[in-house]
Amino acid sequence: MPRRHHHVYVIELHPDVLLEPRFRRCNPGYVVGMPCVYVGMTGLDPDVRFDKHKAGIQANTYAMKYGLRLLPDLYEGFNPMTYKAAQVREVEMGIDLRSAGFGVWQA
Repeated sequence: MPRRHHHVYVIELHPDVLLEPRFRRCNPGYVVGMPCVYVGMTGLDPDVRFDKHKAGIQANTYAMKYGLRLLPDLYEGFNPMTYKAAQVREVEMGIDLRSAGFGVWQA
């Protein structure tokens, strides 16, 4: 039976991420005023993973440069899960948040 130790997580990004042309291109449906976020998955505790992003350790550039805080209300109910379930949930979460007008980045 696969271990349930993977997590999806969502990091709120500073709105200045919208100044990045690549981020804007990937979010044509962004609704002005909605949050910008980074959605990821990890085998670590989301708090530890966030700290690693901010420290530049295996970091996504946007999460490192613009990451403000975790948004646990968006993901805690799903965790922990198997690796495969986390892969699927990460993609679904990105799609759902984009549909709601969020600016979303996924690695």
